[in-house]
Amino acid sequence: MAAVSMAYTGFEGFAGTTLSHGSRMEADRFYFDIEISSEHCFEDIVGQSPALRKVLEVVAIVAPTDSTVLLHGETGTGKELVARAIHNLSSRSGRPYVRMNCAAIPSGLLESELFGHERGAFTGALMQRKGRFELADGGTLFLDEIGDISLELQPKLLRAVQEQEFERLGSGTTIQVDVRMIAATHRDLRAMIQEEKFREDLFYRFNVFPIEIPPLRERREDIPLLVGFFVTKFAERMQKKIRWVSRQGMDLLTGSPWKGNIRELANFIERAVIISRGEELEIPVNAIPASCGTTVVTSSPATFKQAESNVIINALRAAAGRIAGKGGAAERLGLKRTTLQNKIRRLGISKAQYQS
Repeated sequence: MAAVSMAYTGFEGFAGTTLSHGSRMEADRFYFDIEISSEHCFEDIVGQSPALRKVLEVVAIVAPTDSTVLLHGETGTGKELVARAIHNLSSRSGRPYVRMNCAAIPSGLLESELFGHERGAFTGALMQRKGRFELADGGTLFLDEIGDISLELQPKLLRAVQEQEFERLGSGTTIQVDVRMIAATHRDLRAMIQEEKFREDLFYRFNVFPIEIPPLRERREDIPLLVGFFVTKFAERMQKKIRWVSRQGMDLLTGSPWKGNIRELANFIERAVIISRGEELEIPVNAIPASCGTTVVTSSPATFKQAESNVIINALRAAAGRIAGKGGAAERLGLKRTTLQNKIRRLGISKAQYQS
């Protein structure tokens, strides 16, 4: 998989609802250059931040085993990519990889989807059908959003995961399989156990090897790589040649909250590629998610200096005024401490603007 390397320096202003400039010095441009790079890309997972590297290290450790893995992380963080990477790095890589989003299937049909059914098992069952467990025999079954499985179905799922056996709906014949299980959820399963919404024994059966997937706000230094990756992907699909983005555009993307994580960023970049008319990625500034309830400035009299100040002030407020250290504004923005301090001085940001 192609990864993305880039370089950028410089600043300039913007006006209107998109961030785009027809002419610019080379130093002001952030170029997208595609290259094969294992340093930046691991099994289709793009990034090089410490938070992501920790995840990839444990993935490499657990993948060769047959142990059950539980992935936990916010929506849009790439849990399915991690699950597929585990399968691809395992001895089962040549066998089926079957996935199912438990939240996307009505609870009344979930049992049939998991275990299959015989003809006539229920109204509309016109023929025999294999379930996901049977289809994944010898390979890997990835169950996404397991926190959405009903309490009524959880005992049957526990037996299938633990004993590797089940019966199709409408059949008394036990089917045995050899399936490696990977599950994922964005929910707090321990809290659900306390609320009696999730079985404790099923949780421990899935929680053999837990992996926490970090949100995008904890790996902001990966955003430029991800932007380049998605720009290249969508531009190729739309037969466009987009080679660069302004530094201020990239800074705005890096400083935005992206509560929907990588999925939200990908959708935003696809939109930007659609509206881009030349070699520069045009940023729809009015569509950038605002941080801490502050709207990004988009009116024509506005300048990038104002928008950049807003992003930094919001980060400083969120960090209680701290610049350096874990959780500090520099880390939140994906910048070096000295770089952020220079920006604060250049923009004339005072403590009164971010301290309550």
